[in-house]
Amino acid sequence: MQDEKEFIFSLLNLQTQNQAFQRLMQDYQKPLYNHVRNIVLSHDDADDVLQNTFVKVFQNLKNFKGESKLFTWMYRIATNEALTFLNQKAKKSGISSVELQNKAIDNLKADVYFDGNEIQIKLQKAIAKLPEKQQLVFKMKYFEDLKYEEISEILGTSVGALKASYHHAVKKIEAFVTTN
Repeated sequence: MQDEKEFIFSLLNLQTQNQAFQRLMQDYQKPLYNHVRNIVLSHDDADDVLQNTFVKVFQNLKNFKGESKLFTWMYRIATNEALTFLNQKAKKSGISSVELQNKAIDNLKADVYFDGNEIQIKLQKAIAKLPEKQQLVFKMKYFEDLKYEEISEILGTSVGALKASYHHAVKKIEAFVTTN
């Protein structure tokens, strides 16, 4: 924890800020990209959201209180940015967020950055049928292997509620996969 406090200090210090922020981007770019990509599905959209996330992180570092880990704070920003991006994109397109998500799933086959198969497309379709919170919990636990405590800090929900959401999500996905 002391290392993180020192690192945050170097992010806030004008003399070490650029180098520290480069390290921050280097350390968190891949996990944050994967997290955002799991939410928005499109590589190009994930890149845009990731860029916005790092801009927001940089702009708001001075407001980081250290009440959570830097990692969870950044994940919270990335999650909010991804959800906001999807809502705005759906609104601009004049369609619901569910329709937007289904279009994104249909486009996965053509995405050169998607290396999945038919089973993974089916899994994405099953996930798309879940309520938003269950989707987030399932993706963070299943794809990113985050601990419930980390997800709890990121989403601001109790561990018990997250476990219940994950359990319900798994049951719904199993039902979808077996009937389709």
